[in-house]
Amino acid sequence: MNFKKVFSNVGSLQIYQLLRFTTFLIISIAMTKSHVSRRDIGLFEAFMFIAGLVTFFWVTGLIQSFLTLANNNKAFDNQNRSLDKKSPEIFNAFFLLSFFSLLLFIVGMSLRKYIGVYDIHGNVPYINLLLFYILLSNPSVLIEYIYLVKNKSNSILAYGFLTYGIQLVLVVFPIVMGYDIVWALYGLVGISSLRFIWVLIVLFKYAEFKFSWVFIKEHLSVGIPLIISSLLAGSAQYIDGVVVTRALDVEHFAIFRYGAKEFPLVLILAVGLSNAMISEIGKPGNLKASLDKIRHHSRRLMHFLYPVTMLTMFLARWMYPVVFNKEFIRSADVFMVYLMIIIPRLVFPHTILIGLKKTKVLMIISLIEIIINVSLSIFLVKHYGTVGVALATAIVYVLETSGLVGYNYFRLKIRPKLYIPLKTFAFYSFLLTVEFILIDHRLINVYDLIDLIKGIN
Repeated sequence: MNFKKVFSNVGSLQIYQLLRFTTFLIISIAMTKSHVSRRDIGLFEAFMFIAGLVTFFWVTGLIQSFLTLANNNKAFDNQNRSLDKKSPEIFNAFFLLSFFSLLLFIVGMSLRKYIGVYDIHGNVPYINLLLFYILLSNPSVLIEYIYLVKNKSNSILAYGFLTYGIQLVLVVFPIVMGYDIVWALYGLVGISSLRFIWVLIVLFKYAEFKFSWVFIKEHLSVGIPLIISSLLAGSAQYIDGVVVTRALDVEHFAIFRYGAKEFPLVLILAVGLSNAMISEIGKPGNLKASLDKIRHHSRRLMHFLYPVTMLTMFLARWMYPVVFNKEFIRSADVFMVYLMIIIPRLVFPHTILIGLKKTKVLMIISLIEIIINVSLSIFLVKHYGTVGVALATAIVYVLETSGLVGYNYFRLKIRPKLYIPLKTFAFYSFLLTVEFILIDHRLINVYDLIDLIKGIN
């Protein structure tokens, strides 16, 4: 069987993202099962948190901009270019990613004595490693997308399995052997160095080293709105983290981070459907057919993802002490709240707006979302701790999606039933909500089922 026919580019990227998630999950489990203290785990999580906090929005915007311009831009004639021909777009995209990474590295080095984390101000632990990690890791994000535009799905998988396998060894091995947490951070910098060498090799193979101010300007022109949108839409998890660190302490931050994870299968499949439909919606005269396709595919996702999510929620409080340890039982409660985000995640009003190029409303609603999220998180963290912060995020996601559905209906005259399988959606959302309430009030418990099974046996 031809391996390439089994996995498309989209499928390979989805597997790659699952590999990334699984790798960090295994690392987290290994740390909780090792000699590493909860404070050191918190510092490791803070390392990853800060690295994402200062880079996620511009990396996402520049990557999306690159994908938009890779085969259609003003600077280069690429209409008749074959996939085997080297691409100047790849080199210029790498230049921009490297420039922003270097700029952040220089600024960080200059201000590192003034940066504070938790109760530490100046001389923050491991900040030099953090800055080198940022410098090396962000340009390397381009690798899988170079393979994507060059239609190399096998290369995406090979790269993912090899580098994440090496990452597991470099990060987990020192911990298992009893070394200090700093050696795990050295492992992260080490794998980032390997990926940086890899991206240079890929550049020499696929990129034409031809700098173009025209392309750079167009790249930034397309990318800056995407950067702003990513910053507004994707900052919720980082805002949650900041609220926890300010209101609580490093140990609570570790508990929060171990629970504050969306179900990756839901996220990956939902984003995949959304991205696939954006170009379909943009085709003239194709809106009605596209809405019907969204409704059809989202119904299929609901039939699969809701039952899996409900099973995961039922097992969460039993699973966390087993997978991690009993100190992280509170993380299960945070995780259950994040599982509820499936409700807004499987509704796609934003996909329609992006396809119709109505992006301004997305930015406005995202800005409102941040304001509500911060206010609600600060209020709820006082009453419910880390669970309150997670609850604020779930509420805000529901409000955001409801606002976009309302905009589509009242301004664009697109009725919800045209792209939402309302009966299926309402049925599963009701069941999941009831299950959450019953578990939260301990009216149903996985331990009762275990005891019942033992009694039968």
